[in-house]
Amino acid sequence: MPQLIFIIIVVGGCWLLYKRFVRDAQRLQRKMHRQETERRTGAIGTLVKDPATGEYRVKRDDE
Repeated sequence: MPQLIFIIIVVGGCWLLYKRFVRDAQRLQRKMHRQETERRTGAIGTLVKDPATGEYRVKRDDE
């Protein structure tokens, strides 16, 4: 019984690490694609509209 609990914990931990790795890889891929598009078009940054104020601002990397 303890071995089963240990295996479940290990598999759960590996699954969480895998999901985190995939999420970080997708975030990095989106960032690199955005940078490549900005380099290709000569843009300085991507503008996003603030829904509350209606003003445009440069999109930050953490969004």
